[in-house]
Amino acid sequence: MLEDFSITRILSVFGLFLITAIAEILGCYFPYLILKEGKSTWLWIPTIASLALFVWLLTLHPTASGRIYAAYGGIYIFTALMWLRFVDQVALTRWDLLGGIVVLIGASLIILQPQGLIR
Repeated sequence: MLEDFSITRILSVFGLFLITAIAEILGCYFPYLILKEGKSTWLWIPTIASLALFVWLLTLHPTASGRIYAAYGGIYIFTALMWLRFVDQVALTRWDLLGGIVVLIGASLIILQPQGLIR
C-alpha cells in the first residue's frame, strides 16, 4: 500500500488538478476581460482553447467523475485564491486563508484515501 503513496504519484495527481484548475480559470477570465473590461474579442480563441483543455484534462483524472469533481473543487478554490492574490493583486484575508486551507485539507483527504484517486 505504501507504494501507492509515492511522492511522485501524489505530486502528479495534485499537479494534474492544479493545471486543470488553471485551464478553467483562464477559460473564465478571458471572457471577463472581453465583457467587463472591453478587451479584444480575439480573446475568445484562447477562451475556447482553455475550456477545451480543461475538459480534456478532466478525462485524465484516475477515478469516478463524482470523486474527481469533489476533490477538484477543493483544488480549484485554493487555485482561485492564489489567482486573487497574485493576478488580481488583492490581499487575502485570514478568512480566505483559513477557507483555502480547509478545502485543501478536504481535497487531500479525498485524493489520498486508500484506493482513492491515486490508484
